Amino acid sequence: MKEKFLEIYRMWITRPGSHEFLEWLRSTDFFNAPASTRFHLSHPGGLVEHSIHVYERLLRLYRAEHTDPDASCKYFLTSEEMETVAICGLLHDICKVNFYDVEMRNRKNEQGQWEKYPFYVVNDQLPYGHGEKSVYIISGFMKLSREETMAIRWHMGFSDSEFKAGGYSVGNAFEKFPLAVLTHVADLQASYLDEAGEVSR
Repeated sequence: MKEKFLEIYRMWITRPGSHEFLEWLRSTDFFNAPASTRFHLSHPGGLVEHSIHVYERLLRLYRAEHTDPDASCKYFLTSEEMETVAICGLLHDICKVNFYDVEMRNRKNEQGQWEKYPFYVVNDQLPYGHGEKSVYIISGFMKLSREETMAIRWHMGFSDSEFKAGGYSVGNAFEKFPLAVLTHVADLQASYLDEAGEVSR
């Protein structure tokens, strides 16, 4: 999965700062981190696996959204559109870099004996939210378009803590920026379709 991520990234993400961002990413735990503590892909490498799933789903959704159903061929994305899809798909969860620690906990094995096992816990070194934290980190290296910013910021959709607190920004963003809707849907599809039953390995 690491090699696949690097291949997609290097092929499509080429704007100024992209090389520096990738070098920084390689210095973090991104390629070994889980996607969650215990929900989906909670194993080493789960985060990069989830990122690729979201990219693949978003690519299909974006192409379908821009293709006339009666057209005889698929819509071919420009290099700029491919870069946008790659950025939003591959980097939407960069907020989870250096986010998890491993603790040892006790549980009974099949023989009824206590044993220690590793368990992921959150250790947030940069408590800046979720989608907004991803935007903040990426923007330190390369410039995002307004639509890319909105797509990454609101990829959690109506599960976002801002909406749960009574805010309406996510709905406003979805009305104005179709890419934000597609990125959220791609994230849902990856989590609940591609990764269904992949709680841990």
